[in-house]
Amino acid sequence: MTTVRAACIQMRSTTNVATNLEDALRLIRVAAAEGAEFIATPEMTNLLDIRPVQARPKIKLEAEDACLAALSALAAELGVTLVIGSLAVALPDDDRFANRSFLLGPDGSVLARYDKIHMFDVEVGDGQTYRESKAYRPGREAVLARTPIAQVGMTICYDVRFPHLYRTLAQAGAELITVPAAFTRVTGEEHWHALLRARAIETGCFVLAPAQGGLHEDGRETYGHSLIISPWGEIMAEAKGEEPGIILADLDLDQVAKARARIPALHNDQEIRLTRL
Repeated sequence: MTTVRAACIQMRSTTNVATNLEDALRLIRVAAAEGAEFIATPEMTNLLDIRPVQARPKIKLEAEDACLAALSALAAELGVTLVIGSLAVALPDDDRFANRSFLLGPDGSVLARYDKIHMFDVEVGDGQTYRESKAYRPGREAVLARTPIAQVGMTICYDVRFPHLYRTLAQAGAELITVPAAFTRVTGEEHWHALLRARAIETGCFVLAPAQGGLHEDGRETYGHSLIISPWGEIMAEAKGEEPGIILADLDLDQVAKARARIPALHNDQEIRLTRL
């Protein structure tokens, strides 16, 4: 049996990059002290600001990003596998930014990068209008990475509403899928648990969903309730509410094969022909 202690970090990121980095470093250290070997932070770990004009001066190229450098150094110091849920990263060839997740090995090296594919362009009824595509360039490729812990599929927030992405990752060999998020409170109350449990059940994967929570300086309100879910859809750990902190769970990776053997849906696909009447 291969068992891994995993942690999700719940944050309330501000418009101050230094403050957010300090909070992330502190909570990651707490998780590692509790024995976590695989740790994931939420979407927009470095900066949460819905206002592109105000955010632009604070967003750096990947090679110049102080958060990435500091978190890479901490992963190496602690010897943990670390998913930086996402950073807002400047692009050398585009006026927009990338909403980019980083997977760091226990030596601090970048094992994989994933740019969020599905842009959050919606009006959910919370008084905010979200047009992520105005400021962020969507990614084009799904990413599956082999780590010392497991094969990890990388996604971000709104991606969770597109099940074909998760099925693609699972059929390619993913055992664990990360879903770092800054889910709105309005949609979180109705859909967060249902969507994440569905993605775990459909794929037979562990799902780790570290979240932002609470009222942010830019006026956004996020749902919190970070989750760790088993391949059978069971909630193994949940952050109760919106407060920053950590959740932990011991993942028996043998459960992935067992869940898929019980319900072999990944192997039972059929070509579907549509008849229009």
